[in-house]
Parts: sequence; structure tokens; C-alpha cells
Amino acid sequence: MGSEGDCKTNQRKPRFLCLHGFRTSGAILKTQIFDKWPTQVVDKLDLVFVDAPFPSQGKSEVEGIFDPPYYEWFQFNKEFTEYENFDKCLEYIEECMIKHGPFDGLLGFSQGAILSGGLSGLQAKEVGLTKVPKIKNLIIIGGAKFQNESVAEKAYSSAITCPSLHFLGEKDYLKKYGIELLESCVDPVVIHHPRGHTIPRFDEKGLESMLSFIEKVQAEIS
Repeated sequence: MGSEGDCKTNQRKPRFLCLHGFRTSGAILKTQIFDKWPTQVVDKLDLVFVDAPFPSQGKSEVEGIFDPPYYEWFQFNKEFTEYENFDKCLEYIEECMIKHGPFDGLLGFSQGAILSGGLSGLQAKEVGLTKVPKIKNLIIIGGAKFQNESVAEKAYSSAITCPSLHFLGEKDYLKKYGIELLESCVDPVVIHHPRGHTIPRFDEKGLESMLSFIEKVQAEIS
């Protein structure tokens, strides 16, 4: 029999499917996270980065900072109220979950965070992700609620009960929408940071909250 130390070494890390922001890519999100988050966080997680299904249909805000190609999860109008290719997006995420899973949760930034925050509700209503296990945990960075009325109605008709961790930026233009999403969650953990719409670094308190969240997810799967 192995020692307790061996057991800890061999235990499976929490596996998260990571959904990037609008007109970026899986590789860009990976760079953003690994550049900003310390090894004591990333070494405790098994992060899987995928590209969204649609090549970018316009200019990316990260052009000149990160190299292309850029991708988007679905398209929307200026008011964010009408969506195109949303059903195809859900099918694609389900395919990714089948191909690379099973997963212990979703991690999303920006458009990927809006998706992550709404998918468990859509799954509960059997609107999408019907062929994969229930979403168990969420890490939401710069998130918000869906603004399309029919999608939002299904996504948030019941409270989001799975454990969720939310990053709220003081200068994030989505902050008030991120707070609206929080109100739909049961006992969310919140990490506040002074930055804008970005993947933030951790201060001491934020790091403590993050490690505690990961520890709970780890305990659940061990």
C-alpha cells in the first residue's frame, strides 16, 4: 500500500473546460491565465483550453497584443439581445465535453464566462448539454447574464445551485451585469480586484479564496 503522500500525488486534479473571450482563442486564454496566476493555483487544476466554433467575423480587441487566429462562440447584435448560431454553439460545447471530458466544471472569461454562467440552467431545462453529466462547478471571470430574453428565461428561471467562484473587477464595464449574475447564484464566492475587464492577478485575500474553492472541488472528487 502506498503512503498518504503517494495518494496525494496520484489524486486526480479537478478538470475544467475553459471557454475564452469573444474574438480570442483557447491559446490566448491559456497565456492570460498562466501569465497571471501563480503555480500554486494552476498546478492544482487540470485546465483544458478549446477554441470557439466560429472564426472571428470582425476586428478583435486583442489584435496587436496576441497573435491570431481569433474565434467567437456565437454572434449578437449591438444591444446583445439577438443571437445567431447559439444552438450550434451549445452543440459544439457539448461535443468538446464528450471528447475531452468528463469535467468537474467550467471556467470562462468574458463571452466564455457568460456562457459558463448560463449553461447549468440551460442544461437543467434540457435546452442543451443533455448528453453530458451535470455541470458541477463554475469559475466566472468578467461574467454577465445572457441578454437574449428567451435564452435568459430558460437559463435563470431557477437559481444556479452548483458552487461558483466569480471575479469582479472594480473597473470592469461588465461589473454591474456580473453582480446581476451573482444574484442568480446560491452562495457564490466572490473575488474582487481593482482592474478592468481582464484576467486579474491575485492579492492575498483573493488567492486564499481561490485555493479554498479548489480545495472543496478536490475534496468532492477525491
